[in-house]
Amino acid sequence: MMTISNPCPRLLRTLSLAAALWFTTTGVLAQASGRHPDKEVENAQMVAIGANDVLDTYLAPMKFKGVDMRYISHTFRQTEDKKWVQRIVHTGTASLTEDRSGDGSMAGGLYTLNVAMLRPLTARRGNFTFMLGGQMDFNVGALYNTRNQNNPAQLKLAMSLGPTISAQYRFRLGKTQLRVGYEVDAPLVGLMFCPNYGQSYYELFSLGDYDHNAIVTTPFSAPSMRHALTLDAELWGTIFRLGYLGDYQQSEANNIKQHSYTHALLIGVVRHFTIHKKHL
Repeated sequence: MMTISNPCPRLLRTLSLAAALWFTTTGVLAQASGRHPDKEVENAQMVAIGANDVLDTYLAPMKFKGVDMRYISHTFRQTEDKKWVQRIVHTGTASLTEDRSGDGSMAGGLYTLNVAMLRPLTARRGNFTFMLGGQMDFNVGALYNTRNQNNPAQLKLAMSLGPTISAQYRFRLGKTQLRVGYEVDAPLVGLMFCPNYGQSYYELFSLGDYDHNAIVTTPFSAPSMRHALTLDAELWGTIFRLGYLGDYQQSEANNIKQHSYTHALLIGVVRHFTIHKKHL
């Protein structure tokens, strides 16, 4: 096995550079029409709980099933001219699963940052809004197998770029204001960390043995998708949200198969406010 410098710092530098370029681009687009635009902000604080199906053949050859719990902060920021909408989603995930026999279990934790820029399309009908754009997804976390001794944990580190779609429809039911929303994200290209099958983390981090651990991902090697269907209802002066979250992440690289399929119930509260910037 050829020995070269540890790939993890290079991978982190690549992720940081991509993030800096993305945030710079989104900031320029959001402010292209004016120096001090007011921003209309919609923020939803949500919790999600549901079923989780996990496979990671680096840790175990079988599937694990259990519960997935998430805290989600979902924000839309729209400039005054309404030409662009920035979406920022922070997600903290904790999962606990076990194998079919119930003898083995895995615990997982993951933080996801999703940043998107969307353009509302001009064609609208009544209260229907359709937005199309691009999104960048960052993931960092770990998966721990309680029965393994030599290689008990798997590092989760990845980023991806792809399209995103958001649609909303507002209507009334009696005196209640309602809104149905749907979002879908799908990565087209990305970069992920993955050890090779049989390669230990000691070899990688302590000995610096690189074995193609920085993997370029495409829909052929990592077909994934995340979507959500929500219903917002204004009751007693507060906007409540109820919905469904489907998150399907999978990959095959370095002779290792990984997937995490989640179906979850969403519950949350939505707030609207405006950020006013002073004109100098």
